[in-house]
Amino acid sequence: MRFLAAICFLIGVVAVAMGVLWMGQGTGLILWPSESFMLNQRTWAFHGVLLTASGLLLLWLSRRGRRLG
Repeated sequence: MRFLAAICFLIGVVAVAMGVLWMGQGTGLILWPSESFMLNQRTWAFHGVLLTASGLLLLWLSRRGRRLG
């Protein structure tokens, strides 16, 4: 169970980081890389919110799994 919790934690951290990047690019706050097709596209900001929420859920599940195992 500890291995599964570690995998959930790792995937959750990556998902949150990518989601925040997508939100920043979609809202125009992060203009990197400058040739990205995601810049100032609200659709990508929405996808970033969903990915961040999914990552936070995985982080919560990984902490819950550590307590149970």
